[in-house]
Amino acid sequence: MDGFQRRREQKKKDILEAATVLFMEHGIQKVSISEIAKEASVSQVTIYNYFESKHNLIHDTFLYYVNKAVTDFEEVIHSDVPFPDKIKKIIFNKKEVANHIHEEFYQYLMKENSAEGNFIEKIYVEKVIPYFKQLFEDGKNQGFVDPNLSEEAILFYIKMLKDYIQQETVYQKVLPLTEDITNIFFYGICGKKDE
Repeated sequence: MDGFQRRREQKKKDILEAATVLFMEHGIQKVSISEIAKEASVSQVTIYNYFESKHNLIHDTFLYYVNKAVTDFEEVIHSDVPFPDKIKKIIFNKKEVANHIHEEFYQYLMKENSAEGNFIEKIYVEKVIPYFKQLFEDGKNQGFVDPNLSEEAILFYIKMLKDYIQQETVYQKVLPLTEDITNIFFYGICGKKDE
């Protein structure tokens, strides 16, 4: 990649990062292209040159946000910290997101997530499930996950939870419960160990 292409990609990333920050804080409708341009230190024309419309920018921001969340999850899974610390980090990350995401942006993410054949479903199958498998295998090897629990049962439980949360009547209520649901999921499987 030459210098021009690198600068172009960095500028696009800056726009997506700025849009993510503003959408997380204020929602989608209240944020204007001019505010995103100001936050990203670019012109509105530059945003339209990259994304053509606010709708496309919202969609690409959604993809960027999901990819970033998966990368963060991957870093936790591949870190050298003990299993309980990985679980705490995952719960902390979920809590942080739940506390800082604007309801409207969250609803958009969940609505996109519930569409058939969507991007999140693809990421879930290709990346998240293998990471969960690795996480629970590590937990079993370190003595924190019951070795008698089958991988199939754990994955079935994850899928059941995911499928339920994707229902519109559910995802509209789930955001304030994110930390509790995550705690129940992990400590229900692991049995919370004394600190």
